[in-house]
Amino acid sequence: MTDLRIVSLLPSATEIICALGLEAQLVGVTHECDYPPSVRDLPKVTHTLIPTDATSQEIDHLVRERLQSVQALYTLNLPVLEALQPDVIVTQALCDVCAVAEEEVKAAACRLPGNPQVINLEPQTLEEVFASLHQVAAATGRQSVAEEVVAGLQARVEAVARRSAMVDRRPRVALLEWLHPPFSCGHWSPELVHLAGGEEVLGRAGVPSRTLTWEEVAAARPEVVFVACCGFSVERTLEDLDLLAAHPVWSSLPAVRQGQVYVTDGSHYFSRPGPRLVESLEILAHALHPALHPRPAVEPAIAYRPKHQGAAVGV
Repeated sequence: MTDLRIVSLLPSATEIICALGLEAQLVGVTHECDYPPSVRDLPKVTHTLIPTDATSQEIDHLVRERLQSVQALYTLNLPVLEALQPDVIVTQALCDVCAVAEEEVKAAACRLPGNPQVINLEPQTLEEVFASLHQVAAATGRQSVAEEVVAGLQARVEAVARRSAMVDRRPRVALLEWLHPPFSCGHWSPELVHLAGGEEVLGRAGVPSRTLTWEEVAAARPEVVFVACCGFSVERTLEDLDLLAAHPVWSSLPAVRQGQVYVTDGSHYFSRPGPRLVESLEILAHALHPALHPRPAVEPAIAYRPKHQGAAVGV
């Protein structure tokens, strides 16, 4: 199937496609697809309606407003999609905040010549993320590659789990996906916390993240707060954290008082259900138990320090 023309409609799918050795067949991506870096120059088939300079509160308000009125957050560039003449379109139905809605993709595919195959990915657990690789592989003739890739990823997960089994005590962890307002983690992320040697106190595995109040966060008594704001870089997340400095509930959290607040890139890690969830696990494990888990091969989390205490530092 070397002549396939594949369009990806979400960043995690792009990473899966490339991990399976199909980058040469990838002809179109979303405006958010940025890994591997070589895909950034491919034609973009989506637009976002979220202003790039919006604050976290403004983004949250816009998302809620759009979802309540059943309006799209992302739109397809149909002329570009049609010109690319895809044989396969990879999309998702897990989260309308994350990508173009599945029904819009199916409707667009019906209007395209050649009746392209639409692959819908909606993993909610780590094992289902690995199954997504097999799903894409089955549609593209890369089954043997998927077997090898998934085996390697699972071996790394198992290595982390073995080390975590040796911890004397699991810290109470709040992995937050957003700060204004706070959101718990969900889907696969609570599973990652457990594998990394922590006890997630707000999120539930296999279900979506949810909006919280800071009072709810405080009631959970987190000893570690790990922040991976969905779609945000470390730098953007640090700006949001600095805004919390004067919040009395935030300042009262055990994790904040003990300097146990960590930040990572929430655009590249934790939010994308693809191969780099394993890097996400390794980042988290090292932050929670640095003496037990080796420093990850990618950029580690940084320990947050308020501005008056100096710059944040790597762990």
